[in-house]
Amino acid sequence: MASKPIAVQVYSVRDDAAADMYGTLKKIKEMGYDGVEFAGLCGNAPAQIKAWCDELGLVPISAHVPFVDMLKDPMGVLSAYAEVGCKYVVVPYLMPEHRPDHPNFPYVVEFIACLCKAAKSLGMQMLYHNHDFEFLTVDGKYALDILYDTVPADLLQTELDTCWVNVGGENPANYVRKYTGRAPVVHLKDFFGEKSDDMYELIGIEKKAPTRPSGFEFRPVGSGLQDFPAILDAAKDAGAEWVVVEQDSPSMGLTPMESIKKSIDYLKSFEW
Repeated sequence: MASKPIAVQVYSVRDDAAADMYGTLKKIKEMGYDGVEFAGLCGNAPAQIKAWCDELGLVPISAHVPFVDMLKDPMGVLSAYAEVGCKYVVVPYLMPEHRPDHPNFPYVVEFIACLCKAAKSLGMQMLYHNHDFEFLTVDGKYALDILYDTVPADLLQTELDTCWVNVGGENPANYVRKYTGRAPVVHLKDFFGEKSDDMYELIGIEKKAPTRPSGFEFRPVGSGLQDFPAILDAAKDAGAEWVVVEQDSPSMGLTPMESIKKSIDYLKSFEW
């Protein structure tokens, strides 16, 4: 049996959530998930989302909030997720003009530190969710490590996405352990095939990370190339409070809902 509570990133089933948030949350709970991580509220009021989570017994652990939205109105945007009851709020993704290979990156790090303070003032902890472009090197050091070395741990903690750590060229289990004590939430994402220019919907670069041949697809947890027994052991060793299933797009002939069901069934099928 799983020793850590398991959540799912609602982005994995975003079309279902947009059509029927309550029904989607209910199905997620019935699958056996303990919590949810949001990526927008699909037009629902924060108080309504909180009420639904309370009713269903789902913990709204965190939310992915676009970096540019937080910059425009930090307190207004973040307060909505405080009202939902999220313990964590996450910088989920950086647009090309904010990434490590752009001159703006040092300022982006400063802006993230300011957002961390805003989140802290609302009782939430800021996390950073990586992709693979943070594994570009800047002066011989990964940009991801520069971010964590620059912004103090009490302000910014990690939400390491284990798929993108792997695609970025590092061993996911080792990298989770590297941030022991600073890794409260770990993203579990599986994949199959080889790295390519079109390997995911939202991001289309990574020139300097080690490349694999094409044919990349996301897979349910336990159905791809990731060594999840090692990753889950590392999450425990690092002191993770939660693991979060995420699958950006379905594969294997499964729907998004079937995909996250396959992931939770895998995670509950063995002891870790």
